[in-house]
Amino acid sequence: MHTVWKGSISFGLVNIPVKLHAATEDHDIKLRQLHKACNAPISYKKVCTACNEEVKPDDIVKAYEYTKGKFVVLDAEDLEKLKKENEDKAVEIVDFVKLEEIDPIYFERSYFLAPDKGGGKAYALLRSALDQSDKIGVAKIILRQKEQLAAVRVFKDALVLETIHWPDEVRKVEDVPSVPDAEGVVGKELDVALMLIEQLTTPFDPTKYTDDYRESLMELIEAKKAGEETVTITEREAPAATTATDLMAALQASLEKTGTKKKKAPAKKRAAAKKKQA
Repeated sequence: MHTVWKGSISFGLVNIPVKLHAATEDHDIKLRQLHKACNAPISYKKVCTACNEEVKPDDIVKAYEYTKGKFVVLDAEDLEKLKKENEDKAVEIVDFVKLEEIDPIYFERSYFLAPDKGGGKAYALLRSALDQSDKIGVAKIILRQKEQLAAVRVFKDALVLETIHWPDEVRKVEDVPSVPDAEGVVGKELDVALMLIEQLTTPFDPTKYTDDYRESLMELIEAKKAGEETVTITEREAPAATTATDLMAALQASLEKTGTKKKKAPAKKRAAAKKKQA
């Protein structure tokens, strides 16, 4: 597992040397763009919008656009100095809170924390303390030249660092258009909706969810590799929008449908149950 960062976790006077590893990976299928005439890959050049000339890396500077078309140019030396001043290689835990107090909208990316040399005992201590207290650590970390807010928590046998959006990075709910109030909710409809939720409630098992689009796309790619002339991907029909008049009917139908599914156990489960009885 590739190390993306090395430093330490600190809380109070405790200092734990750690390494950071990406906890997730992107399985999206990357599609390249080709020239239709000859199937050669398309390249992208950095071109100046005024001179219309290709620009070399040495001729590029960084700047902040404070208003449309007006910039403050930042020297490489200034940025490097700022980077060094803030390059503290530590995850500083500043508070301990309950995980449920942080809404998932704040979470950004997950990293595994692994103990570095000599950090095993202190790492295990922090893991046990977090586990038994049912708390997580709110921390600050400098990652990729940017200060990040983060949560340090226990995931199975490891410590995980989750980067968190700053409060001003989360847009205001008040700015979301056309959000209805609760006045239009009918009591009977709510009762049926609650029954439907109850019937669909199950322990979370991430392995039962699959990326159907990615699987279909790979099937298409493999079929084309094998030389098949035509491949048809069955597209799912989007469910029609439910209007207020048929809301109750849709809820009731969903309730009946899920009730039937619950009663009829999957073939594997039925077979397993018969095996146990035998």
